[in-house]
Amino acid sequence: MKTMKKALALIIVLTLMLSLSATSFAAKDDPIKIGISIWSSTDTLGSEVKRMIDAAAETLGVETTWVDQAHISEQVTASAETLALADCDGIIICNSASAEMGSVIKTCDENEMYVAQFFRVIDPEANPDEYKMACESPYYVGAVHESEVDNGKTLVTILGQQGHRKIGLEGWEPGDATFLGRWEGYKAGVEAWNEEHPDDKLELLEPQYGGTTTDTGRKTAEAIIQANPDIDSLIVAGGGGDVLVGANAAIEALGLVGKVQTVSTDFLPDLDVKLENGTMAAESGGHYADPFFAFLLVYNAIKGNYEVPTDGFYEMLFPYMFVDSPESYANYAQYFTGTELPYYSDEIAELADMDFDALKKTSSPATQNNHKVLEGCGSLTRTLFLRREVAKPCRKHLRSGRAPGPMACVCCSRCFCSSILSSKS
Repeated sequence: MKTMKKALALIIVLTLMLSLSATSFAAKDDPIKIGISIWSSTDTLGSEVKRMIDAAAETLGVETTWVDQAHISEQVTASAETLALADCDGIIICNSASAEMGSVIKTCDENEMYVAQFFRVIDPEANPDEYKMACESPYYVGAVHESEVDNGKTLVTILGQQGHRKIGLEGWEPGDATFLGRWEGYKAGVEAWNEEHPDDKLELLEPQYGGTTTDTGRKTAEAIIQANPDIDSLIVAGGGGDVLVGANAAIEALGLVGKVQTVSTDFLPDLDVKLENGTMAAESGGHYADPFFAFLLVYNAIKGNYEVPTDGFYEMLFPYMFVDSPESYANYAQYFTGTELPYYSDEIAELADMDFDALKKTSSPATQNNHKVLEGCGSLTRTLFLRREVAKPCRKHLRSGRAPGPMACVCCSRCFCSSILSSKS
């Protein structure tokens, strides 16, 4: 009897060990699952974001789940809960107002789900409670975003330089964190211009809000123009691209092409045409790879490669590019549009293996100047230079024997030898 009991106990122990081993093996083999909460995955900017994330997911063997939340606060906060129910290991999110991040971070903490923001960061002064939660959360990885104040200031400066003086303003959602940053930049640009040109001042109207659709964008633009028939320009602050499509359609329908010009952020696929025919004066964009870096932050946090601090978070600043003519857009389009993405599969894998400091450097431009119009050279990423696709032989350093290959910008012949050589060392 004792022998039988021992045998039975041994069988039970072995069964449990095999069960635990199988569970452990399954856990190791389960693919990482990352959710994406975005205003829209189908509009002009959102579709480019999706292409980039899909390529990264395929390369890294990551499953993705997408939730379109239209930048409606209730849907933004609910999207985190939806992705948690979908058993995501982590999420990246483009929220609307920073106040939403309190609920999002709480959901992520409760579900042990990592989170990073893209196109957004929490302002510690405007949202101190949410900022504190982000710093202390073991699951809030960080944020990848742009300098929206500099972006807004640059666009207003371009308008002033082109001779525009009375500027309408169309936002998308009141209280949106990115819009508030850009609006601050617009106002700073007007203030700086007026200080320098006291006898030739700019006037910026109060914002009206056009949602995130083509229809609402058009109706809002029409209302602004009808209420202010003497404006000569309209800033369409953003919202993913569809708002701008609607605003441009309103201007064209009213017969005001060339008389009321738009500037905006988020490049349109027909931006060259709009610049050529005078519908648009300028635009900033080229930042659709921003969410890709947020994706890599969460990916590495899930894998245990990035230790998530509880007294701060990872932060990456992504550069904008600015175009104000068909020629400057052509320089951009030569390298950043079409079927090819900014990063090949082998480069995605290489970036995913980098530590944070190395990854952060790759998102920075080899050279940039946020206070002038960039003609296709200022904000090209270091990775593209290393691929030698936007460079030509630098004559100065070829003569000296120091340049092993193409090291100067094809657009302006500016030398990038020192930048590239130092990045390889």
